[in-house]
Amino acid sequence: MRIDVHQHLLSPPLLAALARRGAAPSLTRRGDGWTFHLDGEPDSQLAAADADARTRAGQLDGDGVDRALVLLSSALGIEHLPAEEAAPLLDAYHDGAAALPSERFGAWGAIGVREPDPGAVDALLARGFVGVSIPATALATPALLERLGPLLERLERRGAPLFVHPGPVTAPAPGAPAWWPALTDYVAQMNAAWHAFLHAGRPALPRLRVLFAMLAGGAPLQLERLAARGGPAERALDPLTFYDTSSYGPRAVEATLRVVGADQLVHGSDRPVVGAAAPRGDTALGHALLRVNPARLLGRAPTHDPIAA
Repeated sequence: MRIDVHQHLLSPPLLAALARRGAAPSLTRRGDGWTFHLDGEPDSQLAAADADARTRAGQLDGDGVDRALVLLSSALGIEHLPAEEAAPLLDAYHDGAAALPSERFGAWGAIGVREPDPGAVDALLARGFVGVSIPATALATPALLERLGPLLERLERRGAPLFVHPGPVTAPAPGAPAWWPALTDYVAQMNAAWHAFLHAGRPALPRLRVLFAMLAGGAPLQLERLAARGGPAERALDPLTFYDTSSYGPRAVEATLRVVGADQLVHGSDRPVVGAAAPRGDTALGHALLRVNPARLLGRAPTHDPIAA
């Protein structure tokens, strides 16, 4: 099965819950879609077709994908809200994701990080979610990662993967173009989370499979500098750490696989934010990114056990 590990599909329950809010994150309806309002970013638009499951299923065929895994966009900041505000939005997301046709869609669960509850991991896995996504902003330092330790340990114990996705932007940049947060804040967040996990996460969680969005913001390309500055560069060659290719093309993918190996890359389109056709499945790299590596990430195929080795 050819899998896209990274898509977003806002369901009617989540759209309605966001529309009821009077403060960011929120949205307002416009003629052919919605306008998102976030604290740290310019308003953005979502076309009605981009929130339609039937339309998206048709796009999968054109993308060369059999099944897409959807997740809550952590950039909205929902997971960082106070628990009483986050709960109805998380419930709406999970209800909508669980209702998608399972033959074309799977989903990552989401958990609030203000009061992280390890028990939520069990509840989400029982509902069929493939793993849990966490904002990079909640994992950006060793101390923050330690705070989420019990939740991450539960994921590891259950054999379910963690997906690290860019979180909310808290400090707007006046006068900056619309693409600014994605190229500055998101990249910095992913770099910080990757280095925090390398330093503190992997030693504490030796069997946790983890996926970083957008090639971890290019963090693996800092490996030589990491070694020069005395960091644990040897841990970057990790068979349980994966990277999705969202928003990057052949040159960045080639550079990253030269560092971490082709076995650690998976296809993620980030549709509808970016959206890109999958690599050709009849090539060796396409076969790895679409079939073999996603199966290893999701625990459906054997992978190297660093403890048993």
